[in-house]
Amino acid sequence: MWFGKKKQPPIRSLIGEGTAVHGELRFSEGLRIDGEVHGDVVASADHPSLLVISENARVHGKVMAGHVIINGEVHGPVHSDELLELQPKARIVGDVCYEALEMHQGATIDGELRHRQVAEEKPVLKLAASNEV
Repeated sequence: MWFGKKKQPPIRSLIGEGTAVHGELRFSEGLRIDGEVHGDVVASADHPSLLVISENARVHGKVMAGHVIINGEVHGPVHSDELLELQPKARIVGDVCYEALEMHQGATIDGELRHRQVAEEKPVLKLAASNEV
């Protein structure tokens, strides 16, 4: 039914409700935030990643991951390499860069929306040797 849809990486880490983290947060595969993070949240570029920011969560810093699902608040730039899903209660104050965007009614962005420009690999140009005698 969903042709071409990739399997999501498992969520292996959780920042629980009532928990506040101060500092940069780096993760691989999947992370769910239900609490507060004061610092950047960055996924490893080595593997596909999933970041879920739930309804009661708050992030004060940069967010970077492959697939990002937001239903809470982010105060900082958001960068999604694959899909950015903004649920009805999502609130973003900062610029947003995305490959694909799904935005539900009620979600708000106070910043600039930019489609991610994929750097296309240019074919190597080979010059034929001159046959001048």
